[in-house]
Amino acid sequence: MTQIAAAPDTTAGAGAGVDLSDPAWYLNRELTWLAFNRRVLNEAEDERTPLLERVKFLAIVSSNLDEFFMKRIGGLKQQVGAGVHELSVDGRTPEQQLRECQAEVVAIKERKDELFPRLVSELREAGIMLSRYWELDAEQQAGLRAWYLENIYPLLTPIGMDPAHPFPFISNLSLNLLVSINRAAGQPGPRMVRIKVPVGEGIPRFVRVGEQSHFVPLEDVIAHNLDQLLPELDIERWDLFRVTRNAIVERYEEQANDLLQVIEAELRDRKFAPTVRLEVSTDMPPVHRGMLAAELGLDEGMDVFEVDGLMQRRDLMELIGLDRPELKDPPHHPIEHPKLVDAPNIFHLIRNSGPILLQHPYESFTTSVERFLREASQDPKVLAIKMTLYRTARKSKIIEYLIDAAENGKQVAVAVELKARFDEEANVRWANSLEEAGIHVSYGVLGLKTHAKVIFVLRRDYDGLRRYAHLGTGNYHSGTARLYSDLGLLTCDPVLGSDLTELFNFLTTGYVAKRRYDKLLPAPTHLKRALLARIEREIELQAAGELGHIQFKTNALEDADIVRALYRASQAGVAVDLIIRDTCRVRPGVPDLSENIRVISIVGRFLEHTRIYFFRNGGAEEYFIGSADCMKRNLESRVETVVPVEDPDCQRALREILEVQLNDRRSAWDMQPDGSYVQRIPAGEEEQRGAQEQLIALAQKRARAVGRKKLHGRNKRRVRA
Repeated sequence: MTQIAAAPDTTAGAGAGVDLSDPAWYLNRELTWLAFNRRVLNEAEDERTPLLERVKFLAIVSSNLDEFFMKRIGGLKQQVGAGVHELSVDGRTPEQQLRECQAEVVAIKERKDELFPRLVSELREAGIMLSRYWELDAEQQAGLRAWYLENIYPLLTPIGMDPAHPFPFISNLSLNLLVSINRAAGQPGPRMVRIKVPVGEGIPRFVRVGEQSHFVPLEDVIAHNLDQLLPELDIERWDLFRVTRNAIVERYEEQANDLLQVIEAELRDRKFAPTVRLEVSTDMPPVHRGMLAAELGLDEGMDVFEVDGLMQRRDLMELIGLDRPELKDPPHHPIEHPKLVDAPNIFHLIRNSGPILLQHPYESFTTSVERFLREASQDPKVLAIKMTLYRTARKSKIIEYLIDAAENGKQVAVAVELKARFDEEANVRWANSLEEAGIHVSYGVLGLKTHAKVIFVLRRDYDGLRRYAHLGTGNYHSGTARLYSDLGLLTCDPVLGSDLTELFNFLTTGYVAKRRYDKLLPAPTHLKRALLARIEREIELQAAGELGHIQFKTNALEDADIVRALYRASQAGVAVDLIIRDTCRVRPGVPDLSENIRVISIVGRFLEHTRIYFFRNGGAEEYFIGSADCMKRNLESRVETVVPVEDPDCQRALREILEVQLNDRRSAWDMQPDGSYVQRIPAGEEEQRGAQEQLIALAQKRARAVGRKKLHGRNKRRVRA
């Protein structure tokens, strides 16, 4: 069990006439997100998880914490620096949040430091060795030295630090050697040298020793071969350090036409942004650690973290590529959606068979979403393609098909979100490529991020112009489509088509008119109001004797207005099931406040990314999927799309997903009233399979059923012949 923060005594209940504005009933956004990383770290500690998958989870936690410091700690530090004392919904000042986050980060770091040597030992037992350079024999060291001199030595730039050479710029998330030079009094030359370890761009962090699965960290190889880089110098010692810089450097958007230049300027600013964290090796002398903290403008007590053992553990992800299937999860191969198998034309299929619900990564992104866009780019009856682009793969078929469409004479318009965090540079590059191909590129609406996931196709069918669409919960990214659980809907619903016409007119003009949407629930104009109204309707139906029931599956539940509404629903007797991946402000199970609310979190081999909203509605059930989480930023300052799923078959598929996850006994965690989480314990053999494994099996079962049906049909035709 993990507890995220001190909590009020919830055992006695909230009492009559509870004040829903009381901060005690709202958990902290940052601390609940860190609690999610505790659950991810648990997968790295859990011996039921295959060994290399445990290494992967350790790398994920390390990467997540890097991002947390860049985004969340960086933002809090800005507020403290600006003298902001405004309390969060949960009653904390920015400074209080910083202190509590630091304590939680230290606790997670200590668990990581304790786990890492255990994993190294287990890897060694499995024939995968992570060694230090000094542990190698002379022949192995000679081989690595030859490789270093050929491949790494020319890339290194030692930078001295003395009165003539000021402290150098240290780039974000770079790994660095701090080399101390022992020199006699009056001897010229620097006392300290900084060397950046050139990890990335084809240079591995872990250097293979010989032909076996035996590796040494690159910094070790560099540090033990400094004689040519720093000739004739008496090297006293070397230590590792790493800095993390603030990623919150957004500029004010004065004019929409200048947005591209604004983003490019922000990218330059981020490179030189203030440092928010310094990591140092545990045995670095205090005087050196203090010097680094002073030069970087950091509080040595708050912002400096000692790392025991390997630094920058996110690079452990390199080991996942080893060919050791017995140390990984069973391989997963997404199936082709049964309706799409052997369908010669995807538009005819959607028109004649009705909407198609796609479940990724259980069903293939390539043979569904990419196929939809590929056929649209080639189909002579397709007149126009419009889409939103938030993130996509480095080698993207999506971009390729959009360019093909333009070259084939289609009208193509793309709303590119330039401010997709950490993908800004890639999106600027894609925007330029699309414009060079003659595609109309817009950058969304001033002051709003475009987070919606929509492809909109206008086709001249036999009976007139028809509008086809894909609306999803995930990015148009072939890589993450194999790692994230997401949903998509292929449809030619004419009402939705009309709504999407309005949406894209809004995106391309930025004109916030009173646009009418009959089915689509877009943010920031309609979605939050619609969710609150539907929660209120469940309360009214419960009061009238109906069974009220609400189920949300989202990444995060942070918006205070939504939380208050769910509390009121619980007080009215409405059953509320919440499947929330990470941030969650709700305290479930508090008598008289939230005793009808349960919150679970699923952590498994795939990152849960699906958003589903369900309302029982007196038996006339409503299901919605979309791009928006229940966060204030998603509901009020982003362009999002949430779409109703009305087809009975699609609704049954959504019901199956919800039930499988709510009943998961292997990878589900139950949130407690104090904000802590308790992992469920499987009771039998069948319960050893988590929800994601069950959904893989269900997808394969659907594929086999279609295969049997087609085989039966072929056999019947042979008999007739």
